[in-house]
Amino acid sequence: MNTSSIKTAAMLAIGDELLSGRTKDKNIGYLADLMTVAGIDLKEVRIVADEEDAIVEALNALRSRYDYVFTSGGIGPTHDDITADAVAKAFGVACIHDPEAMELLAAMYARRGIEFTEARQRMARMPEGSRHIPNPVSTAPGFIIGNVHVMAGVPQVFQAMISHVVGLLPTGAQVITRSITCPFGEGDIGTMLAAIQKAHPETSIGSYPHFDGTRFSTELLVRSRDLQAVSLAAEAVEAMVAELAAEKERVVMRDQGTGELA
Repeated sequence: MNTSSIKTAAMLAIGDELLSGRTKDKNIGYLADLMTVAGIDLKEVRIVADEEDAIVEALNALRSRYDYVFTSGGIGPTHDDITADAVAKAFGVACIHDPEAMELLAAMYARRGIEFTEARQRMARMPEGSRHIPNPVSTAPGFIIGNVHVMAGVPQVFQAMISHVVGLLPTGAQVITRSITCPFGEGDIGTMLAAIQKAHPETSIGSYPHFDGTRFSTELLVRSRDLQAVSLAAEAVEAMVAELAAEKERVVMRDQGTGELA
Protein backbone atom coordinates (compact mmCIF):
# COMPACT_ATOMS: atom_id res chain seq x y z
CA MET A 1 0.00 0.00 0.00
CA ASN A 2 1.21 3.51 -0.83
CA THR A 3 1.36 5.09 2.63
CA SER A 4 2.23 8.49 1.13
CA SER A 5 -1.41 8.78 0.01
CA ILE A 6 -2.76 8.37 3.55
CA LYS A 7 -3.88 11.67 5.06
CA THR A 8 -2.98 12.52 8.65
CA ALA A 9 -4.70 14.74 11.17
CA ALA A 10 -4.33 16.24 14.63
CA MET A 11 -6.74 17.83 17.07
CA LEU A 12 -6.21 20.84 19.31
CA ALA A 13 -8.79 21.12 22.09
CA ILE A 14 -8.76 24.55 23.69
CA GLY A 15 -10.09 25.59 27.09
CA ASP A 16 -9.16 26.05 30.74
CA GLU A 17 -12.29 24.10 31.66
CA LEU A 18 -10.93 20.96 29.99
CA LEU A 19 -7.71 21.08 31.97
CA SER A 20 -9.44 21.83 35.28
CA GLY A 21 -11.83 18.92 34.85
CA ARG A 22 -14.87 21.16 35.00
CA THR A 23 -15.82 20.09 31.46
CA LYS A 24 -15.40 16.50 30.31
CA ASP A 25 -14.35 16.47 26.67
CA LYS A 26 -16.69 14.66 24.27
CA ASN A 27 -15.23 15.92 21.01
CA ILE A 28 -11.99 13.93 20.87
CA GLY A 29 -13.72 10.55 20.75
CA TYR A 30 -16.26 11.77 18.22
CA LEU A 31 -13.51 13.08 15.94
CA ALA A 32 -11.49 9.88 16.30
CA ASP A 33 -14.48 7.76 15.24
CA LEU A 34 -15.15 10.04 12.28
CA MET A 35 -11.52 9.99 11.15
CA THR A 36 -11.45 6.20 11.26
CA VAL A 37 -14.54 5.97 9.07
CA ALA A 38 -13.08 8.54 6.66
CA GLY A 39 -9.77 6.69 6.37
CA ILE A 40 -7.79 9.60 7.84
CA ASP A 41 -5.19 8.80 10.49
CA LEU A 42 -5.64 10.86 13.65
CA LYS A 43 -2.07 10.99 14.93
CA GLU A 44 -2.07 13.45 17.80
CA VAL A 45 -4.37 15.29 20.21
CA ARG A 46 -3.34 18.22 22.38
CA ILE A 47 -5.26 20.13 25.04
CA VAL A 48 -4.16 23.68 25.82
CA ALA A 49 -5.39 26.46 28.08
CA ASP A 50 -7.01 29.71 26.98
CA GLU A 51 -3.60 31.31 26.52
CA GLU A 52 -2.71 32.89 23.21
CA ASP A 53 0.96 31.90 23.16
CA ALA A 54 0.14 28.29 24.06
CA ILE A 55 -2.46 28.07 21.28
CA VAL A 56 -0.14 29.64 18.70
CA GLU A 57 2.76 27.36 19.62
CA ALA A 58 0.65 24.19 19.50
CA LEU A 59 -1.14 25.17 16.32
CA ASN A 60 2.05 25.97 14.42
CA ALA A 61 3.59 22.68 15.49
CA LEU A 62 0.57 20.63 14.44
CA ARG A 63 -0.24 22.36 11.15
CA SER A 64 3.32 21.90 9.93
CA ARG A 65 3.32 18.20 10.78
CA TYR A 66 -0.09 16.93 9.65
CA ASP A 67 -2.38 17.31 6.63
CA TYR A 68 -5.32 18.54 8.68
CA VAL A 69 -5.71 20.19 12.07
CA PHE A 70 -9.08 20.40 13.82
CA THR A 71 -9.60 22.69 16.80
CA SER A 72 -12.45 22.88 19.28
CA GLY A 73 -13.36 25.65 21.70
CA GLY A 74 -12.72 29.32 22.25
CA ILE A 75 -14.81 30.98 19.52
CA GLY A 76 -17.67 32.25 21.69
CA PRO A 77 -18.66 35.76 22.84
CA THR A 78 -16.70 36.09 26.10
CA HIS A 79 -13.33 37.64 26.90
CA ASP A 80 -11.58 34.27 27.22
CA ASP A 81 -12.68 33.13 23.76
CA ILE A 82 -9.36 33.94 22.08
CA THR A 83 -9.01 31.16 19.53
CA ALA A 84 -9.71 33.38 16.50
CA ASP A 85 -7.06 35.87 17.63
CA ALA A 86 -4.52 33.11 18.27
CA VAL A 87 -5.13 31.44 14.91
CA ALA A 88 -4.77 34.80 13.14
CA LYS A 89 -1.49 35.38 14.97
CA ALA A 90 -0.22 31.92 14.00
CA PHE A 91 -0.88 32.68 10.33
CA GLY A 92 0.36 36.26 10.56
CA VAL A 93 -2.88 37.87 9.40
CA ALA A 94 -5.41 40.28 10.93
CA CYS A 95 -8.39 39.04 12.94
CA ILE A 96 -11.44 40.83 11.56
CA HIS A 97 -15.21 40.94 11.93
CA ASP A 98 -16.04 38.87 8.86
CA PRO A 99 -18.75 40.73 6.89
CA GLU A 100 -20.71 37.61 5.93
CA ALA A 101 -20.60 36.27 9.48
CA MET A 102 -21.78 39.64 10.78
CA GLU A 103 -24.76 39.51 8.40
CA LEU A 104 -25.65 35.95 9.41
CA LEU A 105 -25.54 36.72 13.11
CA ALA A 106 -27.31 40.08 12.83
CA ALA A 107 -30.17 38.46 10.93
CA MET A 108 -30.42 35.59 13.42
CA TYR A 109 -30.59 37.89 16.45
CA ALA A 110 -33.07 40.18 14.68
CA ARG A 111 -35.40 37.23 14.08
CA ARG A 112 -35.20 36.38 17.76
CA GLY A 113 -35.67 39.97 18.87
CA ILE A 114 -32.34 39.96 20.69
CA GLU A 115 -29.83 42.82 20.63
CA PHE A 116 -26.73 42.10 18.55
CA THR A 117 -24.31 43.30 21.21
CA GLU A 118 -20.58 43.89 20.94
CA ALA A 119 -19.99 40.64 22.82
CA ARG A 120 -22.14 38.68 20.36
CA GLN A 121 -20.34 40.33 17.47
CA ARG A 122 -17.15 38.66 18.71
CA MET A 123 -18.49 35.40 17.28
CA ALA A 124 -18.11 36.90 13.78
CA ARG A 125 -14.37 37.45 14.23
CA MET A 126 -11.98 35.28 12.25
CA PRO A 127 -8.61 35.52 10.51
CA GLU A 128 -8.72 37.54 7.31
CA GLY A 129 -9.08 35.24 4.30
CA SER A 130 -10.87 32.47 6.18
CA ARG A 131 -13.65 30.33 4.74
CA HIS A 132 -16.77 29.56 6.74
CA ILE A 133 -17.74 26.28 8.37
CA PRO A 134 -21.57 26.34 8.54
CA ASN A 135 -23.23 26.07 11.94
CA PRO A 136 -26.77 24.73 11.54
CA VAL A 137 -27.24 24.61 15.32
CA SER A 138 -26.54 28.16 16.52
CA THR A 139 -25.56 30.09 13.34
CA ALA A 140 -22.14 31.45 14.42
CA PRO A 141 -19.77 29.89 11.86
CA GLY A 142 -16.47 28.18 12.38
CA PHE A 143 -13.74 28.83 9.86
CA ILE A 144 -10.99 27.28 7.77
CA ILE A 145 -7.62 28.85 7.08
CA GLY A 146 -4.86 26.86 5.45
CA ASN A 147 -5.13 23.31 6.72
CA VAL A 148 -6.66 24.40 10.04
CA HIS A 149 -10.37 23.89 10.77
CA VAL A 150 -11.64 25.90 13.74
CA MET A 151 -14.86 24.81 15.43
CA ALA A 152 -16.92 25.40 18.54
CA GLY A 153 -16.37 23.40 21.72
CA VAL A 154 -20.05 22.71 22.46
CA PRO A 155 -20.37 19.03 21.43
CA GLN A 156 -23.63 19.41 19.47
CA VAL A 157 -22.20 22.31 17.47
CA PHE A 158 -18.77 20.67 17.03
CA GLN A 159 -20.37 17.51 15.69
CA ALA A 160 -22.47 19.43 13.16
CA MET A 161 -19.44 21.40 12.00
CA ILE A 162 -17.00 18.49 11.74
CA SER A 163 -19.53 16.37 9.87
CA HIS A 164 -19.71 19.13 7.25
CA VAL A 165 -15.92 19.49 7.11
CA VAL A 166 -15.21 15.78 6.67
CA GLY A 167 -17.63 15.69 3.76
CA LEU A 168 -15.32 18.12 1.94
CA LEU A 169 -12.07 16.26 2.55
CA PRO A 170 -10.51 13.54 0.39
CA THR A 171 -11.07 10.24 2.16
CA GLY A 172 -8.79 7.22 2.21
CA ALA A 173 -9.08 3.48 2.60
CA GLN A 174 -10.63 2.52 5.90
CA VAL A 175 -8.63 0.65 8.51
CA ILE A 176 -9.71 -3.00 8.83
CA THR A 177 -9.78 -4.36 12.37
CA ARG A 178 -9.88 -7.96 13.57
CA SER A 179 -10.56 -8.62 17.25
CA ILE A 180 -9.29 -11.73 19.05
CA THR A 181 -10.22 -12.53 22.64
CA CYS A 182 -7.27 -13.93 24.59
CA PRO A 183 -7.92 -15.58 28.00
CA PHE A 184 -4.42 -14.69 29.21
CA GLY A 185 -2.82 -11.57 30.64
CA GLU A 186 -0.32 -9.40 28.82
CA GLY A 187 2.54 -10.88 30.85
CA ASP A 188 1.82 -14.30 29.34
CA ILE A 189 1.65 -13.14 25.75
CA GLY A 190 4.05 -10.18 25.58
CA THR A 191 7.11 -11.92 24.10
CA MET A 192 5.20 -14.00 21.57
CA LEU A 193 3.02 -11.04 20.55
CA ALA A 194 6.10 -8.88 19.94
CA ALA A 195 7.47 -11.56 17.62
CA ILE A 196 4.21 -11.66 15.67
CA GLN A 197 4.18 -7.88 15.34
CA LYS A 198 7.77 -7.96 14.03
CA ALA A 199 6.80 -10.61 11.48
CA HIS A 200 3.81 -8.55 10.29
CA PRO A 201 5.09 -4.94 10.14
CA GLU A 202 2.31 -3.85 7.79
CA THR A 203 -0.17 -4.29 10.61
CA SER A 204 -0.64 -2.68 14.01
CA ILE A 205 -1.37 -5.09 16.84
CA GLY A 206 -2.78 -3.62 20.04
CA SER A 207 -3.40 -5.35 23.35
CA TYR A 208 -6.04 -4.18 25.82
CA PRO A 209 -6.01 -5.91 29.22
CA HIS A 210 -9.09 -6.64 31.31
CA PHE A 211 -9.43 -7.83 34.91
CA ASP A 212 -12.77 -9.22 36.05
CA GLY A 213 -11.82 -9.39 39.71
CA THR A 214 -10.54 -12.94 39.45
CA ARG A 215 -8.39 -13.27 36.38
CA PHE A 216 -6.80 -11.27 33.60
CA SER A 217 -7.69 -11.49 29.92
CA THR A 218 -6.66 -9.45 26.90
CA GLU A 219 -8.45 -8.19 23.83
CA LEU A 220 -6.10 -8.20 20.84
CA LEU A 221 -6.82 -5.94 17.88
CA VAL A 222 -5.09 -6.39 14.55
CA ARG A 223 -5.35 -3.35 12.27
CA SER A 224 -4.31 -2.54 8.72
CA ARG A 225 -5.71 -1.13 5.50
CA ASP A 226 -4.64 -4.37 3.79
CA LEU A 227 -7.18 -7.19 4.27
CA GLN A 228 -4.69 -9.95 3.51
CA ALA A 229 -2.20 -8.52 5.98
CA VAL A 230 -4.87 -8.42 8.70
CA SER A 231 -5.92 -11.98 7.97
CA LEU A 232 -2.38 -13.37 8.11
CA ALA A 233 -1.49 -11.54 11.33
CA ALA A 234 -4.80 -12.51 12.95
CA GLU A 235 -4.16 -16.16 12.08
CA ALA A 236 -0.76 -15.92 13.78
CA VAL A 237 -2.33 -14.36 16.88
CA GLU A 238 -5.03 -17.03 17.01
CA ALA A 239 -2.38 -19.73 16.70
CA MET A 240 -0.45 -18.12 19.57
CA VAL A 241 -3.55 -18.15 21.78
CA ALA A 242 -4.25 -21.79 20.90
CA GLU A 243 -0.63 -22.74 21.67
CA LEU A 244 -0.75 -21.02 25.05
CA ALA A 245 -4.05 -22.68 25.89
CA ALA A 246 -2.63 -26.09 25.01
CA GLU A 247 0.47 -25.42 27.12
CA LYS A 248 -1.66 -24.35 30.08
CA GLU A 249 -3.70 -27.54 29.72
CA ARG A 250 -0.55 -29.68 29.70
CA VAL A 251 0.65 -27.98 32.88
CA VAL A 252 -2.70 -28.56 34.60
CA MET A 253 -2.70 -32.21 33.63
CA ARG A 254 0.86 -32.63 34.86
CA ASP A 255 0.09 -30.97 38.18
CA GLN A 256 -2.92 -33.24 38.60
CA GLY A 257 -0.62 -36.20 38.22
CA THR A 258 -2.16 -37.63 35.08
CA GLY A 259 1.22 -38.23 33.54
CA GLU A 260 -0.04 -36.97 30.19
CA LEU A 261 2.56 -34.36 29.28
CA ALA A 262 2.09 -34.27 25.53
